[in-house]
Amino acid sequence: MKEKMHLLRQKLIEADDLEKAAAVLSWDQSTYMPPGGAAARARQTATLAQLAQEKFTDPAIGKLLDELTPYAESLPYDSDDAALIRVTRRQYERMTRIPAEFVGKMSEHTSQAYAIWAEARPANDFARVQPYLEKTLDLSRQLAEFFPGYEHIIDPLVGFSDYGMKASSIRRLFAELRKELVPIVQAITAQPPADDSCLRKRYPQDQQLALGKEVASQIGYDFQRGRLDLTHHPFETNFAVGDVRITTRVKENLFGECLFGVIHESGHAMYEQGVRPELDGTPLGGGTSSGVHESQSRLWENLVGRSRNFCEFFYPRFQAMFPEQLGDVPLEAYYRAINKVERSLIRTDADEVTYNLHVMLRFDFEMDLLEGKLAVKHLPEAWNERFLADIGIQPQDDKDGCMQDVHWYGGLIGGAFQGYTLGNILSGLFYEAALKDHPDIPAQIRQGQFDTLRNWMTEHIYQHGSKFTADELVMRITGGPIRIEPYIQYLRTKYGELYDL
Repeated sequence: MKEKMHLLRQKLIEADDLEKAAAVLSWDQSTYMPPGGAAARARQTATLAQLAQEKFTDPAIGKLLDELTPYAESLPYDSDDAALIRVTRRQYERMTRIPAEFVGKMSEHTSQAYAIWAEARPANDFARVQPYLEKTLDLSRQLAEFFPGYEHIIDPLVGFSDYGMKASSIRRLFAELRKELVPIVQAITAQPPADDSCLRKRYPQDQQLALGKEVASQIGYDFQRGRLDLTHHPFETNFAVGDVRITTRVKENLFGECLFGVIHESGHAMYEQGVRPELDGTPLGGGTSSGVHESQSRLWENLVGRSRNFCEFFYPRFQAMFPEQLGDVPLEAYYRAINKVERSLIRTDADEVTYNLHVMLRFDFEMDLLEGKLAVKHLPEAWNERFLADIGIQPQDDKDGCMQDVHWYGGLIGGAFQGYTLGNILSGLFYEAALKDHPDIPAQIRQGQFDTLRNWMTEHIYQHGSKFTADELVMRITGGPIRIEPYIQYLRTKYGELYDL
């Protein structure tokens, strides 16, 4: 069995190497590649994606899994070998349903679509991306159809990123959350908005990037195993435990977009850097779901980065770096500014209280598009109407409307957005559990010490990679299923104090 486990690992690492090579090309396309390379890059990533699919779905891997299943059943459930066989089996059975040719075709198209979107969005040219989005929708439906027997066509797509979740369970969770959120939003937005003018002065790009790197390093992102670069839409990507990269974007007239973007992506990256090295290159060697991954980015960005304790430690440093902009701004004014609640157009800029309404809107649109209830050509109009109904304001153009997120233009339609709100909910659960074990974490944050919190996350979440599903992690950590109460209580406490609710 040792020899067969070794052989299985070797075959899995070979497939992973091809995927990671494609990821390097994708990272380059999003950061430094000249526009003229788009066509060739689409072909290159498609070739690698198809080869990786062929390598992973090799019948020899299926044979090894069959031979190793009795061995896995004899082991403790949480052992590395049992987990590797279990998780690989699940992914193998899923991926063998998808033809390698389709994977290549889909990869080539999404790479082309991303390049078009990167040019069309600044030009507010939805007509240019419309045919690409229509093809993306067609490919998304085709992918779902490889998994017949679903309750809703989005279910297989959700399963790729959040295993175990379905449209029905997500809808129930979202309805429960919306019921609690809407009254809070209404109570806060009925008041005069917080003054955030201190954030809207000129903050030079190089200084913002330097500050972002300083904060990321302080909270625990390891720059010996990572780097920070600029892109159109911030993301984290990893090629190995020793190479986990983050990106951000900068607005010189808005302090915070770069900083909190860097903290957000650092949360993702610390998760990947915290995976045990022996899991690297296998299906266990990364975050277990988009929801758990987002729990870390949202926890570090919001529960930590926008907390009063975090501000008390870092704000003097911010003032020292930007004396003309922040030197005479009191800490309390800055704290209120970065936690301003308002109805806004851009999801990535949205405050904690309204953010999830943005996500729910997108999830509903994905279901309507996949069901055929909404045609792509009608998306801009439908977006504006729904946005007005849900958020209370209306975009003046498609650039800040239905074109703002990269997901549909550089990936699939379906399965990407629910993870953001699941992550918010999980951030509340995990932070509550960490504070139960270490009540002094807030005081440590006030002193600029983040090791206890990060080490707790590493012990309970990061080190395991994908050994456990999201549901299993929640059960192991909290002793029960996913629930919204800790997250809602966090919002009520924090924003109740800020807005006298």
